[in-house]
Amino acid sequence: MTAQTALKEEFSLQDHGGAGHPAAPALLGPGLAEHFVLCTKLGRYLTFQTSGRFLITDDFAAGRVRIPKDAQAMASICSKDELVARAALMPLAHRAAALDDTRREAYEELFELIERQTLSDRVREGAQAVLQSGFREVRIKELEAVLGDDLNPARQRYRQFLEVVRMLIDGQLAAGSFIDDFIDFTKSVAGRLDFGIYSFCLDRIFTTSLIPFQVKKLVAIEILNFPPLVRRELLSNALANAAVDRPVTDFIRHAIAMHLDKEQAVAIELLEGVKAQRITAKDIERTLARAANAANISTQAGTA
Repeated sequence: MTAQTALKEEFSLQDHGGAGHPAAPALLGPGLAEHFVLCTKLGRYLTFQTSGRFLITDDFAAGRVRIPKDAQAMASICSKDELVARAALMPLAHRAAALDDTRREAYEELFELIERQTLSDRVREGAQAVLQSGFREVRIKELEAVLGDDLNPARQRYRQFLEVVRMLIDGQLAAGSFIDDFIDFTKSVAGRLDFGIYSFCLDRIFTTSLIPFQVKKLVAIEILNFPPLVRRELLSNALANAAVDRPVTDFIRHAIAMHLDKEQAVAIELLEGVKAQRITAKDIERTLARAANAANISTQAGTA
């Protein structure tokens, strides 16, 4: 197998227009909106409950994945990936634009709710713009075009990084040079590339057998410096993935123990347990609720 062939297989270069996107889930299952709420309670990026894959903006494109309207609304409100939240608003707006004035009233109320409750200022501005336009298709398409313009440079940089991965696999690039580009790539696309695509890329780096162990160690060390939410998702992904070699997971566990405090390490371990299906997200939710209740009781006792 050539390096180019291996790269295509591992990073799915031919999937979805050659952008290296994760494949769409075959089945969503019921209660997706409720699942999004649970993700939010656990401080996570939104995933599909059946596959565990992170949502990406393309999932809201017409005909790609059938996401229920209540889940679209919830994603626009609570997604920690602002790009996904903005994309989730678009199919709702198009649906409302196709309705008559009487039937559109419910969507007006929904967009007012999104405007009030969303975590994203850009979503708030978008919902407001759609409402003020009276759900005009021209305005909705303008917002879609702006989102596309925001996404395109980061996706182009992602394709360039995949070429750097190919050079590494071909033996044309040293580990140090690869890490330099990885750091630059990460800084360049932070907040501009779907987290689900970035995560997918990191998963493939850890699982691809043709990428040297030393490189995987250096990537793991860099991830330790990432913001807590991103670090927790990426490291727990690697630890829960059966396709990652044991020496790699052993190194990651050792690095976590050496460089992170106990609370941060436990958070990664718990999320790994969810992804490996040893525990459920609801188990963690109940544990957090009990801990919060115990803390409240302790505080009240201390002030009595």
